[in-house]
Amino acid sequence: MEDTEKYLIHAIVTADGVVERSDVVGAIFGQTEGLLGDELDLPELRRTGKVGRIDVSVGSGGGESRGTITIASSLDKVETATLSAALETIDRVGPCRASFRVDEIEDVRAAKRREVVDRATELLRTGFEDSVMSSAEILAAVREHVRVADVTEYEGLPAGPRVADGDAIIVVEGRSDVLRLLSYGIKNAVAVEGTNVPDPIASLTAERTTTAFLDADRGGDLILEELLQVGSVDYVARPPAGASVEDLDHHDVFTALQNKTPIEAAGDPESSGESTDLVDAGEAVESIPATDGSATPAPPAETEPPDSVEERPDTESASAVDDSRSIRAAVSDATGAVERSDESPAAETAHGPDESERLDAPEPTDLYAHVDAIVRADSGQVRFLDDAGTVIEDAPTDEAGDLVETLSVTPTVMVLDGKVSQQLLDRAAAVGVSTIIADSLGQFVKRPAAVDVHAAEDVADHAP
Repeated sequence: MEDTEKYLIHAIVTADGVVERSDVVGAIFGQTEGLLGDELDLPELRRTGKVGRIDVSVGSGGGESRGTITIASSLDKVETATLSAALETIDRVGPCRASFRVDEIEDVRAAKRREVVDRATELLRTGFEDSVMSSAEILAAVREHVRVADVTEYEGLPAGPRVADGDAIIVVEGRSDVLRLLSYGIKNAVAVEGTNVPDPIASLTAERTTTAFLDADRGGDLILEELLQVGSVDYVARPPAGASVEDLDHHDVFTALQNKTPIEAAGDPESSGESTDLVDAGEAVESIPATDGSATPAPPAETEPPDSVEERPDTESASAVDDSRSIRAAVSDATGAVERSDESPAAETAHGPDESERLDAPEPTDLYAHVDAIVRADSGQVRFLDDAGTVIEDAPTDEAGDLVETLSVTPTVMVLDGKVSQQLLDRAAAVGVSTIIADSLGQFVKRPAAVDVHAAEDVADHAP
């Protein structure tokens, strides 16, 4: 009956006296017998299953009984309404006078229909969401699958499929750079995944024609510097200033690779580092095939490689001197202790007009005192200085990232008794910090060009 019921008859019974459930059921069957004819006789309807169980709940109090009646019906609307009206003709329950009143006829199917509508709405909203794709989405998904499928590994590093067996390779910074070149059909790129060049890449560069294609930022400079120290680089290709390889379009990628510079020209301090100088000089550029089938310019015939790798330490030495001078210049600018405009003629004569002599002059000790107080004293603090070298605020080291973004005065220098992470470096650069001096430096994937970052021991090495 529960599977076929259509309606539920809800009725209320009131009796002037104490009656029980059995008295109410007996009154229903006894006083409706023969009232509606054989077809709607209640016992017959119960036998054929057209009327279900009659549920009665009754209670008494104060000499009066009151209860509820529920009858399940599978009859149609007219027959159910007629049966309900017949219940209201009952006027006695046992020895007591009573009254029956039909309170509601509930359509069971209406409740089921509401459930169907609610569920259908939910399925429409969520059931087809993942399966409906536009043509553009389908094509993009296929291209992405093909592109990612081409990414292989060389000694655990992301690489194109032709790195292992090709005669030339392109060294890039990360996996996203490899994917970008693969999307343009360049399949001989391998990523170093950080500023620490892995030994397998260093060994591979000695065996293959190697082009370093690195981001035009401080991170790319550091990777190139280490690559020159531990490996062998033949050409250097760089994107436009401040750009990353992973963000270049098809035209920019091939322009950068076609204008790559031989390492001899890139390492010459007097050279501009631009391959267009070779073209302007009227020198012939010969194309050599890369492993991906594209033509890339070879070095001019007049340009000869170094006679031996012994020439490289000179370049490295010059780079070390330049780094030393950049540290001193950053320290001097950060403290604001050197005011050239206030110097007397005698002081100018003492220093001399030569720039190199000014760089070699004793540096002010203000910033070193801050480094001693914060880093060398193991204070566990971070100190922010303005461009005049005045202390803005001191705070615990672990609050440096949040504090640098909320200071009322924009700091110029940050002295940190701890390690500078990539996240802290990015947050400091975003608010305008120009110099960071810390106990130690973390591994930086990208190093903002506007921020000079130094370990405390490096600053001490250049102190007077």
